[in-house]
Amino acid sequence: MYIVAIGWLYVALMMAITEHNVVAGVATFLMYGVAPVALVLYILGTPARRRRKAEAERALQQGAAASEAAKRGDE
Repeated sequence: MYIVAIGWLYVALMMAITEHNVVAGVATFLMYGVAPVALVLYILGTPARRRRKAEAERALQQGAAASEAAKRGDE
């Protein structure tokens, strides 16, 4: 997935280099390169973020349950 993003950024950079002035080149790179790649990577990364969040919550609950069990065992 990242190789496609890198390739697209390369193409956008080559497009930006061919612009007639620096402002147009920067705008081309940002609008045709960085913005779309950032959006696509954010959208495609959503399932992984949800999975990491669920695993963290599950680990927190298991830790709390183990803590409660240890407290009850100490009494």
